[in-house]
Amino acid sequence: MPNLARPTADIKGRPALNAASRRAYREPFQLAGETVFPGEQRTIEIDLAPTFSNDDLSLSVHVVRGARPGPTLFVCAALHGDEINGVEIVRRVVRSLDTRRMAGTLLAIPIVNVYGFNMHSRYLPDGRDLNRSFPGSSSGSLTGRLADTFMKEIVARSNYGIDLHTGGRHRSNFPQVRAELDDPEVQAIAEAFGAPIIIDSRVRDGSLREYATENGVPVILYESCEALRFDEVYIRAGVKGVQNVMRHIGMLRKSRAKVKNKPIVSKATQWIRSPGSGIHRVLVPLGGQVEKGQVIGVVADPLGFEEVEVTASVAGIVIGRSNLPTVYEGDALFHIAKVSARTEFEYEEFHEELLPSDYSHDQGDPTEAPIAG
Repeated sequence: MPNLARPTADIKGRPALNAASRRAYREPFQLAGETVFPGEQRTIEIDLAPTFSNDDLSLSVHVVRGARPGPTLFVCAALHGDEINGVEIVRRVVRSLDTRRMAGTLLAIPIVNVYGFNMHSRYLPDGRDLNRSFPGSSSGSLTGRLADTFMKEIVARSNYGIDLHTGGRHRSNFPQVRAELDDPEVQAIAEAFGAPIIIDSRVRDGSLREYATENGVPVILYESCEALRFDEVYIRAGVKGVQNVMRHIGMLRKSRAKVKNKPIVSKATQWIRSPGSGIHRVLVPLGGQVEKGQVIGVVADPLGFEEVEVTASVAGIVIGRSNLPTVYEGDALFHIAKVSARTEFEYEEFHEELLPSDYSHDQGDPTEAPIAG
C-alpha cells in the first residue's frame, strides 16, 4: 500500500521538509476526485455500498490543509457505530483550526461506520466488527469493503493517526490512550496526547492499529466515556489530546503552557468480576485509585439482607466500570489498570482542570455552551 514519507521534526517541533517536499505540498491534495489546496478546507464524500433499500451512503472526510507544509494526520471516530463521544471531539477539533496558522493536512472522519451509526449498533449490517476486519478487501463482505476503502483512501495518505473509541453499552471508560509502546514514534505521540493514563496495549488481529502501524503509520487509540453517550469532561480531554499531538508533530504552534505530569503508564489491566448476583452499589469512581483488597463495591439482594463485598484483587486505577446496578455472578464490574506504586494523579483535579468556569478558546467556539451532564 502506498504511503507518504513521514516528515521528521526539527528541534522546535516544526516539520523538517526539504525543498522537494515543500514544492510537493503546494500541489493539490486529491481524494475521491476532489482537490484541496493549501489554506483550504473541504468536506469530501467517498461513496460506499448502498443499503439494501437502495439508500446511498458515503464516508464523509473533512480535509483541512494548513497554509504551511507538514505531515498528514487522520482523526477518526465511530469505527464502532455506537461509540459516538469521538464524533463530538472531531467536530470541536475541526472548528478550532485556522488554516492560516496550521501546517500539514488533517483528515477528519467523524463517522467511519456509517451503517452502524445509523442503527445505533456497534457492528455493520453483516454482523461483523469493523475493528477486527482490517485490512479488508475490495471484493469481500460489506465490512471488509469499508475497511479496504479506509485503508486505501485515508491510511495510505496519512503519516499519523488517532482512533477515537468509547466503552461498550452500559460500560464507561476513563480517559486513556492505548498504544504499543515498543514503537518509539507511537510512544512519543501517546505521551504527547496527554491523557491521564497510557495502557501499553498489544494490537489485536484485524484492528486498524495493527495494519496502519504495519504500513508505517503510527496510530494511537483514545478511549473514554460510554457507548451512545456524550461526556463533556472526556470530550474536552479528547480535543485537548488531539491538539497536543498536532503540536507535537509540528501541525500547530507549541503551547507556552506549563507541561503537566507525564501520563501514568500501565503494562497490564485486570477485570474484577461480581462475586454474586443482585444489586450492585459502586463505591469508587472512574479514575479512582484502589489498593489490593480494598472494598470497591457491594452486591446485595433487593432488600439488602444478604450482601457480598466486591474487592480489588490488584492495586491500580479504575479505568473502566459497569454502569448497570443489576448484575449476575461473574459479570465484569471494574477494569483496573495495574500500577506499581501509588501515583500523584488526583481524580478531582483532572475534572476541575477540564471544567473551567468559562469555555476556553482552545476548545472550539468560545460562545458554545458545554454539553450538560
